[in-house]
Amino acid sequence: MAPFDSVTARLILLLAETGSIGRAAEREGIASSAVSRRVSDLEARLGVVLFDRSAHGVKLTKAGEAYADGCRTVLRSIADLDAIMADFSSGSRGSLRLACTGSALTGRLPELLAKFAGKYPGIEIAIREMGAAKALMALDEGQADVAIVSDNYDFTRFDIRPFEDERVWVLAPPEHPLAEKIEPRKALAFEHALPYPIVGIHRTGSLDRLLSEAAEEQGKTLNEALRVESFPALVRMVEAGFGIGFLRSTSLHLLAGTDLVCAPLAEPWAMRQLLVARRKSSPLSAAMKSFIALVSDTYLPNT
Repeated sequence: MAPFDSVTARLILLLAETGSIGRAAEREGIASSAVSRRVSDLEARLGVVLFDRSAHGVKLTKAGEAYADGCRTVLRSIADLDAIMADFSSGSRGSLRLACTGSALTGRLPELLAKFAGKYPGIEIAIREMGAAKALMALDEGQADVAIVSDNYDFTRFDIRPFEDERVWVLAPPEHPLAEKIEPRKALAFEHALPYPIVGIHRTGSLDRLLSEAAEEQGKTLNEALRVESFPALVRMVEAGFGIGFLRSTSLHLLAGTDLVCAPLAEPWAMRQLLVARRKSSPLSAAMKSFIALVSDTYLPNT
């Protein structure tokens, strides 16, 4: 058996995630041929086929699934070993790898990180913006130390604590029929927004899941006029009249300079939290301890 190759292992996991040699190569900044060669060489050494290949992409075989699980275990162990070694230092140097959602980056996280960086200048901060599901996967695979995500996921495997409270708001152009029901400083029932076409955001993302589940509870489905991939794009499309939209309170600053009207949703489910999560089994490095302590000291719950 050839020695474990962490670079190839990460490529295997990336191929499993993307289902595409081209996308995996683009993400890693290497040639597609180099990715194919690494996988083929590994399959030859192991004597098994790891991926089924087709015109539509690649998919793990049963053997590939077993190997990918093993890769996750080894990469987690490597990440944990790094964290353990970091604890032998004074804590003045090290690294903190964050996986976080766009909502976190538009809320208090930038200011908190600036405070952290000022207090611990020797700690290198790496930030990756991604959806909540992928951020939790990054924790599982040892690619992130801490994730900051919304609260409507399964956190059984993770240690969590509150990071920031947020409420879901609905927004509409001033000439839209829904605008007549929006009053200053008053919450609006979700049922008033349901009949209208909406501008959707991030299919299967946390906000999309939250709104879809709430609509299903009322026996309805969301009427999507179109879907975008960023909150600034959502605001612009609502401005252009494609439909109403929904934002978390951490993104309301995007409405500055627009004439859109907005109101918080009245339902209890619309009040959510962003959470700080880490794997229960991962050792706490000095950098992680310092960051989590800062989060706890500065968290102010909405009352």
